[in-house]
Amino acid sequence: MSEKRIVITSLLKPVNDTRLYEKLALSLNKLEGANVHIAAYQAPAPEQLPPGIFLHPIFSFKRLSLGRAAAQIKFFRFLLQVKPQLIIVSTHELLLVSYTYCKFHNCRMVYDIRENYALNLRTQHIYSGSIKQLLAFGVEQAEQLTAPAVSHFLVAERSYVQELPFLSNRFTVLENKYQPDKGYHTPATPVLLPQDTLKLLYTGTISEVYGIFEAVALADMLWQTKRNIHLTIIGYCARQETYHKLQLAIQNKPYITLIGGNRLVPHSQIIEQIRMADLGLLPYRPNESTFRCIPTKIYEYAAHALPFLIQANPYWQALVERYNAGLAIDFRAAEAEGLLLQLMQSSFYKNGIPEEVFWQQEEEKLLKAIAPLLK
Repeated sequence: MSEKRIVITSLLKPVNDTRLYEKLALSLNKLEGANVHIAAYQAPAPEQLPPGIFLHPIFSFKRLSLGRAAAQIKFFRFLLQVKPQLIIVSTHELLLVSYTYCKFHNCRMVYDIRENYALNLRTQHIYSGSIKQLLAFGVEQAEQLTAPAVSHFLVAERSYVQELPFLSNRFTVLENKYQPDKGYHTPATPVLLPQDTLKLLYTGTISEVYGIFEAVALADMLWQTKRNIHLTIIGYCARQETYHKLQLAIQNKPYITLIGGNRLVPHSQIIEQIRMADLGLLPYRPNESTFRCIPTKIYEYAAHALPFLIQANPYWQALVERYNAGLAIDFRAAEAEGLLLQLMQSSFYKNGIPEEVFWQQEEEKLLKAIAPLLK
């Protein structure tokens, strides 16, 4: 039986990233003869790494530095050493170097599209006008140049199928649904919120576009009405400016706890907080780049029967209602007493945990798409 070497790579995501490791790698490791190598940013290795999966934390640099450019050379050298039959590229930044390697070696390339990167750059106001337009143009050129050489596209959001014309018909929608760990137990349903201390939770990427300051403002407002509330914020903030602003916003507020912030947080630690929380917060700011995307947190919260508040949006509201998982509100117009009354009078997850929130169906689609590429 011949060995089939698969490389999964991302420049900024850590080697223990949920999609890279828990979803793609663990699923692909089930293919006969497969050895899966993850080449990504430095982070601690998960405990009890399964046979056939290898982590290579080859990237370590400041986000805006020459090290980010030098990483291209480092990755090419890594490919020469590992000699993969398949590269799954989970970032636009490594498309060209992967394309170059595949052109001169017996190797196929899959592009795992986690985000519409060009649209993000144009709409999320991280860079100034001319710079963000130039960066977005560069992303589009890299994607369009390499698209003919891509054997298959894995697409994290259904909306990208309409937004990215270069996909042609070579794609599989692979949503970021929840992959339960070995300690997962189906939680009891239906769920009522406690009448005493109400534990609020914000998880994942800490950024303005994802509504971190709306989460803080909601906690402030609820605390004025109901003193026995507590907000836990757990996740990583990539922008120092936002991190310092958040530190000021939660200063001298004992009812708000920050875990992580300027450091990466293991996904297992986030899941532990989800299990302990009473109410999740998804206060996304209305933005073209996120409007039609389904936040991964919806699947994680629903899998653990955690009720949540989410910014009003027709795409998300349909899921919230189908799962009976929470309330869709306008975070900037919320009124404390009315919101608390509605929450306390509601019962959530009356029909149990929906099967569609789990990764199993996505794994089947992944294996069906990748197996033929290794023959």
